[in-house]
Amino acid sequence: MSCTLQTHRAELAELLGPVFSNLGTQLLAVTSTELCDRVTSEDLFAALPIPAFTNSQMDGYAARSAELASASADCPVILPLGFTAAAGDRRITLLPGSVSPVMTGAMIPEGADTIIPVEESSTGSFPDLVRAHQGTPSGQATFTAPSKPGRFIREAGEDLGAGALVAPAGTRLTPTMIAALASSGLSEIPVRRTLKVALCTTGDELGGPNPAEGQIPDANSPMLAALLRRYGVDVRTLQLPDAPDRFAVAIDQLQEQVDLILTVGGISAGAYEVVRQALAGRGGNFHHVAIQPGGPQGFARLEHSVVLCFPGNPVSALLSVELFLTPLLRVLNGLPEPQPEHYPLAQTVSSPEHKHQMRRALLREGQVTILDPGSHLVHDLARADALVHIPVGVSELTAGQSVEIWRMNV
Repeated sequence: MSCTLQTHRAELAELLGPVFSNLGTQLLAVTSTELCDRVTSEDLFAALPIPAFTNSQMDGYAARSAELASASADCPVILPLGFTAAAGDRRITLLPGSVSPVMTGAMIPEGADTIIPVEESSTGSFPDLVRAHQGTPSGQATFTAPSKPGRFIREAGEDLGAGALVAPAGTRLTPTMIAALASSGLSEIPVRRTLKVALCTTGDELGGPNPAEGQIPDANSPMLAALLRRYGVDVRTLQLPDAPDRFAVAIDQLQEQVDLILTVGGISAGAYEVVRQALAGRGGNFHHVAIQPGGPQGFARLEHSVVLCFPGNPVSALLSVELFLTPLLRVLNGLPEPQPEHYPLAQTVSSPEHKHQMRRALLREGQVTILDPGSHLVHDLARADALVHIPVGVSELTAGQSVEIWRMNV
């Protein structure tokens, strides 16, 4: 059975929707090193206003604006100093007929309604200062201009009021959003639990770093695990037995431990396609998608988990994950969709008209050079920095023609 790219995408979105919805919640401290890039699992409301209290925007003098209304260069106003308000101090009271030195971020003294920056005083600097309970203040400050009410005062809640929505459910937590949560008095943040994935390779041909004759190193496991971890996925990699009955036993054990199982290889039309053989009788759906590379695709809905089945050639495996899984992971993690760019082709390129072809490319000096389409060319895959989609119905793109590219390997 064959289907389109769009049909298979819709199938997997429907299949994975319940998996993502049932991930549940994990509580993390707002100071946790694991919090950045996580996604909120519920609406979060401010426990405190931002700012938490009315405070000074400047280092200066807290005063009553009415007492400075007549100040001028010819008739300055001279007021004695009261206690100093520093950041972190409890609120003090401004006595009538005085000014209180106040530091940036300090609570506005009771009775004050304006701040005069210290630079605007006649001396331009503070004299010796005394905080509450540390002695008796002395000295005076001279002002040569009025200061209107509210000047350089940051009102409590002017950024966000107590009880206001800080972050709706589904918000990706950037460093700045974490700052907003902390500032609003939230100490524990409910986030969506991390998706647990088992990444399973198959094939007797897979060896270790020094494979035996007839074997090759496993490139898919480290490549795909690295890709998935970029999306915050908790990945474990396994090489499963290349025998259908033993493979089925392993899958049954895994489905109790993870949310999603990914298999790589073993789904083509060959004689030893272990994934197809093991899952075909258990609700597995295997078909050919009209794309190149990566035509063979499959999936299965098990009792406790979902299995996505991708082809085994490294290029096909990577592009399959990029086409069918990472768009869903971007939505899950509140990430934006990548945007295409447009550049001219350096050479004429042919494509099978009945397939959606994905070609790796190099972007050099404002032109796109298409690379060989072979699905086994791992080094070409590594050096490619762009992907060109050639849709169904297009058999040729000519040199100089503008094409859409998507950045890759960035």
